[in-house]
Amino acid sequence: MSAFLDHMNTLSSAEDFFAALRVPFDEHVVRVNRLHILKRFHDYLSGEKLDGLDDAALRSLYSTLLAKAHGDFAASDAVTEGVFKVFKQVRGRAFIGLDELEPPPAA
Repeated sequence: MSAFLDHMNTLSSAEDFFAALRVPFDEHVVRVNRLHILKRFHDYLSGEKLDGLDDAALRSLYSTLLAKAHGDFAASDAVTEGVFKVFKQVRGRAFIGLDELEPPPAA
């Protein structure tokens, strides 16, 4: 494993990830959505090809995707989050029946 990935594995909080990757963030957005941001960050990472990337390329990719995940929540509302969740459920499938989608949580 690369030195960069070894370092990423030692981080334990959302703020640690933002600091290590030098990504600016809104403390309120992170405080309210920290686990959702890290989950979204992981979702974005899982769609990337990481094999063969050196530490500089990995750092750049991680920084970009963490900034994107943070931005998702900084500008989100219930509609955009609902749309994201539907697209996440159907990723890679040409067709999905409405009965297969998870219902939104009760308000």
